[in-house]
Amino acid sequence: MSNIIKGIMAVGFLVAVAACQQAPEDDYVVVEPITAEPVSSGKY
Repeated sequence: MSNIIKGIMAVGFLVAVAACQQAPEDDYVVVEPITAEPVSSGKY
């Protein structure tokens, strides 16, 4: 095969591999609100 055909095949292979890669997942942080603990009032 000629070098041009080999080059085209190599570029096509790289494009196919790049198209099959998964997109990176976005990282996210869940911020939970801080709640105060209940205080006993002494009734019960």
